[in-house]
Amino acid sequence: MKRVLSVASECVPLAKTGGLADVVGALPGALAGQGWEMRVLLPAYRALRPLCADWPEVFARDDLFGGRGVVKAGEVDGIAVLLLDAPHLYDREGGPYNSGGADWPDNPQRFAALSWVAAEIARHGLVDGWRPQVLHAHDWQAGFAPAYLAFGGPRDVATVMTIHNIAFQGWAEASMLSTLRLPAHEFHAASLEYYGGLSSLKAGMVTADRITTVSPRYAEELMRPEFGMGLQGIVAARAAEVQGILNGVDESVWSPEAEAVPYTATRIRGKVANRAALCTEFGLEEVPGPLAIVVSRLTDQKGMDLLPEVLPEFIAAGGGLVMLGSGDPALESAMLDLAARFPGRVGVRIGYDEALSHRMFAGGDAVLVPSRFEPCGLTQMYGLRYGTIPVVAAVGGLADTVITANPAALAAGTATGIIFHPTDATAFAGALRQLAALHADVKLWAQIRRRAMAQPVGWAASAAAYARLYDGILRP
Repeated sequence: MKRVLSVASECVPLAKTGGLADVVGALPGALAGQGWEMRVLLPAYRALRPLCADWPEVFARDDLFGGRGVVKAGEVDGIAVLLLDAPHLYDREGGPYNSGGADWPDNPQRFAALSWVAAEIARHGLVDGWRPQVLHAHDWQAGFAPAYLAFGGPRDVATVMTIHNIAFQGWAEASMLSTLRLPAHEFHAASLEYYGGLSSLKAGMVTADRITTVSPRYAEELMRPEFGMGLQGIVAARAAEVQGILNGVDESVWSPEAEAVPYTATRIRGKVANRAALCTEFGLEEVPGPLAIVVSRLTDQKGMDLLPEVLPEFIAAGGGLVMLGSGDPALESAMLDLAARFPGRVGVRIGYDEALSHRMFAGGDAVLVPSRFEPCGLTQMYGLRYGTIPVVAAVGGLADTVITANPAALAAGTATGIIFHPTDATAFAGALRQLAALHADVKLWAQIRRRAMAQPVGWAASAAAYARLYDGILRP
């Protein structure tokens, strides 16, 4: 088996704040069938320290950005895990990146340490003799890993930098250059310097052998200023080394056949029962039109600010909505106001509940994803899997995974959802009118639902693409 070290700040089932964790957790199993053994390195946050207390130490450094750090090796749900136990950096209350809404002030050092250890493992290996042939860094938290390897040698290990969301760039002051163990002669625009400071994401982008994004369209979008967020020049300059590889979903976890009332594309009666149960759970009356769901962070990036403007017309046309999410307090309040304004037709839960999200996909007719940018998105893939028709903006992975119900696609029998552009209230309202019209045509709606549920959304194709990428950059 060929060997790859995956470096990230999150991994299901150990730590999760978003889709990054799902991807990092799914890749090892998916790649095993492609001839690659992947081990995942991530911080031993406070909640994880008891888990690794009895695991063997496979790597140690006494001076790891202010204290001792050891790497412990174990296995969790079939994933070979390496936990970096450095209490001075990770043993604290709060989330992985912040507490009480404020970022940890030492985040540059905390994730530089993760990256430094990743590079050291790539350079020297573990005490059990395991050494990767490829180092795969995920997002800004691991961005310095390819840089440390590039600047410190030897370069017999290939590197990949994956951008899950370019909006988060790992900023640090230029004065931290030596603190972060970065060479002063690399502080220039073509290397580490970024608008007078440092960006760990940029560091990874300029030093890795390959850059990947989580969908082909997002790779193209990142070359434009409205999506590249200051790093579009780097993406464009390295276009030949940039590749978009779609994420997948764990089809054993996200499966309509495994829900409380199971169903399939050809035996859909269970979805009808799930719909009725979902309405009851949210206190909704009978919804004559499509029952839409939203499972999302409540942020402007996700287009949630558009809902108050477009929802009244949708409700008047017979639609209903159930929502699960949290985020911007103003948007949370706006969603609760919608529920109060349309009792019996709109239900809202603030927060996140994994089991409830499954019930929502099992019972909903459509899922709304009006994002202003979306690197890949998993929500629309869950919708396809469950026959919960995606209504999505024409950005990133949303546009790569949904076939819009235009006349040509309807005639060919290939439509799987509705795509609208631009991401504004006018276009979104038009998409909801189309949703209501399609749902009213019982035969056509059944065809679209069957086609959606037939779409491949698992990891097989994506894992094969990563394996080809790794194979293509292996050092002799």
